[in-house]
Amino acid sequence: MFRGRSNHILDAKGRLAIPTRFREVLERKGDDCLVVTSKDRCLWAFAKEDWQKLEDKAANLPLFDEGAIPFLRGFISSAVECHVRNGRITLPPSLREDAGLQKEVVLAGQLKKFEIWDKERWEEEFARVKEVLLTSPSLLELRI
Repeated sequence: MFRGRSNHILDAKGRLAIPTRFREVLERKGDDCLVVTSKDRCLWAFAKEDWQKLEDKAANLPLFDEGAIPFLRGFISSAVECHVRNGRITLPPSLREDAGLQKEVVLAGQLKKFEIWDKERWEEEFARVKEVLLTSPSLLELRI
């Protein structure tokens, strides 16, 4: 599972170092590839195995469903396989643009995926999340 947060620098070619603890998740799955897509002002990165499960479910969505069409057009169509080489991935310009990624980025573990945020956007989002948690303590309870 992907856990924790870390700050990183994205170079001019879009190369991003993946933290060792995230690479270890991939190694345990026998994978050296992340599937990265654009969602909610950031990028979501999945191990290929977890992405495949999501893709299998998406393949069974009704073809003309009004909710499925934007999901497929936005989320699925922007997905790119990014191979981990020398501990880094290269994010294509289209994904960097979608997420507004500049030089400083934050990687935030989300269990089966991790998010890649522009640092300024992350700080705004995290401030919003902290406020929500302060005003709605019941959200802290995990319902299983």
